[in-house]
Amino acid sequence: MLVINKPTETNTDLAKEYVNGVFETVKSRNANETEFHQAVREVFDSLVPVFAKHPHYMNQGILERMVEPERMISFRVPWTDDHGHVKVNRGFRVQFNSALGPYKGGLRFHPSVNASIIKFLGFEQIFKNSLTGQPIGGGKGGSDFDPKGKSDAEIMRFTQSFMTELSKFIGPDVDVPAGDIGVGAREIGYLFGQYKRIRGGFETGVLTGKGLGYGGSLARKEATGYGTVYFVEEMLKDKNLSFNGSTVVVSGSGNVSIYAMEKAIQLGAKVVACSDSSGYVYDPNGINLTTVKRLKEVENKRISEYVNEHPHATFYQDYQGIWSIPCDIALPCATQNEIDELAAKVLVANGVKAIGEGANMPSTLEAIEVFLNNDILFAPAKAANAGGVSVSALEMAQNSSRLSWTFEEVDAKLQDIMINIYRDSVEAAKTYDAPGNLVVGANIAGFVKVADAMVAQGVI
Repeated sequence: MLVINKPTETNTDLAKEYVNGVFETVKSRNANETEFHQAVREVFDSLVPVFAKHPHYMNQGILERMVEPERMISFRVPWTDDHGHVKVNRGFRVQFNSALGPYKGGLRFHPSVNASIIKFLGFEQIFKNSLTGQPIGGGKGGSDFDPKGKSDAEIMRFTQSFMTELSKFIGPDVDVPAGDIGVGAREIGYLFGQYKRIRGGFETGVLTGKGLGYGGSLARKEATGYGTVYFVEEMLKDKNLSFNGSTVVVSGSGNVSIYAMEKAIQLGAKVVACSDSSGYVYDPNGINLTTVKRLKEVENKRISEYVNEHPHATFYQDYQGIWSIPCDIALPCATQNEIDELAAKVLVANGVKAIGEGANMPSTLEAIEVFLNNDILFAPAKAANAGGVSVSALEMAQNSSRLSWTFEEVDAKLQDIMINIYRDSVEAAKTYDAPGNLVVGANIAGFVKVADAMVAQGVI
């Protein structure tokens, strides 16, 4: 065991050696899990000064424990399609860290889901949840099941089979899943119904993102998108900038994207583009959000249909090309690694002033480096994307007290949480000699709280 009694200048070298050594272990133990490696590397790069200043974290083996999930669950999900054919998908739940509270994190249903993606999301969730100031630990889950093209009955049968296995490992004081990509109100309803059937009781606190009629919270649907914009607005204020009068590009057109657009428009921005996996729409007059909401939330259609009602707009099939549109503020709200180094350079060349990550890890490490090297205001996902889980925690609080707060009450609490996350990230960056670097600040602010709880609770 590495033992250091007091911080000295040589501690920085020892801290680098420690961090790099743990990262090499992560790579060897989790071979070919590139998304997980990327998430770990991004956090580790920020933590060297913390270990140099507080070497007891090294002595306690905090990183070695933090990168190893407390529990990784993989299970078979058999279900029957409408033609009577038996299908089999994989289900996952990673219960990563419970130092601050019960595991908390969404369920993602998408063909890309595998162990690496679930672990990257769960690892990020540890720090994101810590930043919210709420008593919740980090977890994540999902399946490679694709809800697209499936009937309601097929989705119901799949989710019931999924919950039959998942129910063995979750509970209001153990692990509280929520929605994510592919898991919306419909899926949460089916999941909750099956859990209730299996457990024989009405445990509202076992899932968040529920319908308002059975324990859900107002403002949960809007929370991630609104929270991203609240965080970015606070970041802009420090530079005497604002959404008001700014041109904004938002990738995606799902839940996060729609409500990021809504809040940005409310703050006076002009949103000119959004996308889905088929391509992107550019509307120089400003995206008509009413049309987008109807297409995506009611009719479940592709974003290409937008131009049928707004012929002055243009649809492009290359969805990644959305980042070629000049804008003041870019909000990547679709999926991981959607902005690569080339796209980042194009955004910078076109005069972007700020990036706010509404999705989980939407910028590659190389893209982030481009933004930081060019002094672009950059709001990292684990901070800017924390609005959803913040309101999920507020939903848990309402369930525990059997109360329902108004939309205005929840929204005000959300805004306070996002402002506090921003301020904590700024302060941590200053404390560790990286002023203005919110990647470093968010990573450190989230890490220290979890690390201190792990030290206090002993080697478990």
